[in-house]
Amino acid sequence: MMEKILKMLRKEKKLTQTELAQKTGIDQALISKFESGERVPNIEKLQILTEYYDVSVDFVLGRTNKREVNR
Repeated sequence: MMEKILKMLRKEKKLTQTELAQKTGIDQALISKFESGERVPNIEKLQILTEYYDVSVDFVLGRTNKREVNR
């Protein structure tokens, strides 16, 4: 489920994996593996992605439909 959400978020921003890699500092090959379900992001990479997309970790993990970050 997480892989589909990560891919959806990237596509909503109309970014390629390469462009996302440039914006986040996460290697493009690693982004590809996250989106294919081959790898799961560690907490550091997950934090980078959720902050970039401005969504909660729970949303990316598929535990809630609410995108908002509780601040």
